[in-house]
Amino acid sequence: MVIVSRLSYLKVKNSTDTSADIYFYGDIVGDEWEKWCDTDTCPQDVVEALNEAQGKDLNIYINSGGGSVFAGLAIYNMLNRATGKKKCHIDGMAASIASVICMAADEIIMPNNSYLMIHKPSNMVWGNATDMRKMADDLDTIQIGIENVYKTKLKDGIDIETIKDLMDKETWLPANEAEKYFNVKVIEENKAVAKVDFNNFKNYRNIPEEFKDKIQKGDRDEHLKLDSELKNKLQIELELLDM
Repeated sequence: MVIVSRLSYLKVKNSTDTSADIYFYGDIVGDEWEKWCDTDTCPQDVVEALNEAQGKDLNIYINSGGGSVFAGLAIYNMLNRATGKKKCHIDGMAASIASVICMAADEIIMPNNSYLMIHKPSNMVWGNATDMRKMADDLDTIQIGIENVYKTKLKDGIDIETIKDLMDKETWLPANEAEKYFNVKVIEENKAVAKVDFNNFKNYRNIPEEFKDKIQKGDRDEHLKLDSELKNKLQIELELLDM
């Protein structure tokens, strides 16, 4: 089954009497109008997907570079409240706010070639020194909320100060490193890992070498892709206005 809504990509697939599969395979954005790619997901998509799943156990698949902090926190809270058992598979990566979303699962599964990336929240601000200081304070407050989520999945003996240090450095954790800090289960690599959307990666500092060439190639391909997708999106919006 596919959730059908305007410009929505989030899918509920392989639905049975007891379980359903949900995929997060793009950027996390605030609403429909912030979507640049058909793989992007906003909280309203998750509302619709959970309504369709109707309390079933969820298999959640993530391959995302992150996106909006507040959208991601909303999605985390919705998934956390969902009544069925939740199992999350990190198919390629759960980076930035996507690493928070995966923590909503009862069990997190990482192929040994997948990544978890954690870092401090960031934002852009225009203004004077007072505005800048306020934004810094706001970001510190937002980080506390993110830390509270990470606390729920820490390995015994790991304290939040250790995680804060990793966040300060923007740390990319391969699966075998992630399991040292978080309650994750590492399995054999998935040789069919899905394509990664590198749109958010220009904002990251410590990207693993294996991704850098893909990002440069992705930059060239992205211009062509965005031109096509923007034309399609505008065409849909014009058709809606004519209705």
